Amino acid sequence: MRKGLIILVLICCFATLRAQLTYETLEVDYDSAHSYKNLKIIPVRLKSGGSNGSREAIISLSQGIAAGTVVISERGTAATENVHWLRINNNSGVPVFIGSGEVIMGGRQDRMITKDTILLPAQKDQYVPVMCVEEGRWSKKEKKFVYNNYANTQLRKVLGTTSNQVLVWKEIDRQLQGNGFHSTSLAYLAQRHDKKMLVPQNEYQQYFHNKFMKEDTSVVGMICISGNRIIGCDIFAGKGLFDASLDALLHGYIEEAILHGQTPSVTDEKVVSYLAPKLTSEEEQKEHLKKNGKIYTHEKRVIHITGFGE
Repeated sequence: MRKGLIILVLICCFATLRAQLTYETLEVDYDSAHSYKNLKIIPVRLKSGGSNGSREAIISLSQGIAAGTVVISERGTAATENVHWLRINNNSGVPVFIGSGEVIMGGRQDRMITKDTILLPAQKDQYVPVMCVEEGRWSKKEKKFVYNNYANTQLRKVLGTTSNQVLVWKEIDRQLQGNGFHSTSLAYLAQRHDKKMLVPQNEYQQYFHNKFMKEDTSVVGMICISGNRIIGCDIFAGKGLFDASLDALLHGYIEEAILHGQTPSVTDEKVVSYLAPKLTSEEEQKEHLKKNGKIYTHEKRVIHITGFGE
């Protein structure tokens, strides 16, 4: 009986999602771009005009944690074999989308999710692979885990192109030293939580959140620009997934714009060139994103694509 209910839930959840994310189903709305200080964001829309206001029944990790229906804990003891895994219990009754680059603070050390995953509701423990983003701490005593949004685009790119713990640590150290932040435990989040970052982060966040909440149901993605660089893009298979992930993703793009950005100056023509191998065809997209981004497919449907920055 329970297996049948889960199958029914999955059918309902994924019925509104598009099977592919290319120019065949998407359009980039250059005329509706939003700009604030060092960050410009161009919306990506479904050509069909969305799903008539409906939302696929999938929640984000942040939503599940906030509701108390998704719980994160350490996999086991303080043995080093447990460093690269976290236990997640999904008691929400619906699938939970977990994104590569999402940062979880606390536990025995801060961690970052390494790959996109959809966790089905289950009464059993489930596990997700993670990287350490706090090299100087591995404690026997667990702190409470707290959700901390997506990492900035440069750290997400290192994670996605190498999947190497040492290189992730080196990138964090480079950022902390280069940006003038100090952390006794070499924590990536030290720069995000620094007092001088809080006010500009909140200003950017409020501006873009308000802009996107006024958009219609067709917006499912965004391309982000700072200075003369395209710093990345994220596109989802449905409006619900995009809305659920928006604020968390914005944190990473905003951090990048504040720390390394300038007034946006990228032309639309350059954006077209950047997107061509990502959105022209499924075959080219799959090959291109092996080295230049990520593509997550579930039940033969493309759920999320990420394009790394230049």
